[in-house]
Amino acid sequence: MNRSTRTRTTTAAIALLIAAALLTACGPDPWCEFDATDTRVDDSHCVNDEPGYEWEPDGDDSHKIKKTSTTKKPAPTTRRAAR
Repeated sequence: MNRSTRTRTTTAAIALLIAAALLTACGPDPWCEFDATDTRVDDSHCVNDEPGYEWEPDGDDSHKIKKTSTTKKPAPTTRRAAR
């Protein structure tokens, strides 16, 4: 590898690292939740990796009710053999 190729590669890698750091630094602050009830609790539970507690990101849409399809499958038809 010559010097100019190495310089371009290094510059591109540094630019990617800076971009990734800026994107994660501006992201939402997570909070700690008790998983069974989805209630916010003190961060120390998640920091100590206590079972049943997990970090939740801001803007999480998992708490919204999901719409499900209400269409039913038709009942299977049974045919009797001719006698």
